[in-house]
Amino acid sequence: MNGKRKIIVAMLFIASGLYAFTCYISQPARSPFETIRIDFSPPSQKTRNSALGDLDRVQIDLQRWFTDRTHFHPISQPLTGDWLASHKESGQTVQQYLATSPNRPDAQRDVIYLLPLSEFNKETAPELTQLASCMECFYGLKTKILKILPIQSLGVTTRIHAQTQQRQALTSDILQLLKTRLPQDGYCLLAVTMIDLYPKPDWNFVFGQASLKERVGVYSFARYKPELRGTTAAQNLMLRRSAQTLLHETAHMFGMWHCIYYQCVVNGSNHIMELDSRPLHFCPVCLRKLYASFPEDPVVRYQRIAKTFNAIGLNEEAKWFADRLSVLQKR
Repeated sequence: MNGKRKIIVAMLFIASGLYAFTCYISQPARSPFETIRIDFSPPSQKTRNSALGDLDRVQIDLQRWFTDRTHFHPISQPLTGDWLASHKESGQTVQQYLATSPNRPDAQRDVIYLLPLSEFNKETAPELTQLASCMECFYGLKTKILKILPIQSLGVTTRIHAQTQQRQALTSDILQLLKTRLPQDGYCLLAVTMIDLYPKPDWNFVFGQASLKERVGVYSFARYKPELRGTTAAQNLMLRRSAQTLLHETAHMFGMWHCIYYQCVVNGSNHIMELDSRPLHFCPVCLRKLYASFPEDPVVRYQRIAKTFNAIGLNEEAKWFADRLSVLQKR
């Protein structure tokens, strides 16, 4: 790690806390001031293949979607301050995933709902319609935006952060409320806000928290605001960070644990630099998990994602899907 990154990571840990939104539910990340070093060794090719599982029962024309390594990269050795250097995780194989009997969409529960808990100003916040488009194209489920429900009207506990002097809302209060508001046809309900959050009094802040069994979660984008606000580059970065959060967290609501095998949208992240380095696609292991829960023709899915991502300005990510689609369709 170079000197510059050491300084930045230290600042993030001391002043900002951990990326707790990436934790499995009901277990927020450690105290933001606790430091720990976990010895993590990237899994071998044999271990990655074992995590993917036996493909003999998978249709032959689908097997290449889970085995082609042209566009995938094994997870790298974490640096000090990164997620896997701070959190001990054993990973989740496809077999382990199936054994958990994860939540799955069905004819009665097939809609993702986004519930704004604050105003989303175009100059400083991601566009909700674009986030809904990301969710819908990525998971193949209809995504609807509910009418705004201001945090101030909910009676949840709030406080003023001592350093930022900004109001924060208590996540546990919000989650209890969301459990009573999940629509009957809702696969999950994701509350989003530009108001800062905290999980308990002794915490600095938290980016979000979810209750996976009840399929509800709340996420704040308040700390995603890049510099040079109002520019196209800043808006695109804000959109990408917000989309990454929602795609990642919805993967948890499909029952997926953090991925430790490849660079993947389900990797944990401990700080903004690590978040920005994460891709917006599933690795072979996590893609097979999604397919097991929600079978869909990979060609149709990739075409839809590439088209939508390109339309909303996620051009680099759109190109990844288009390139991989092109390579595999030639075989």
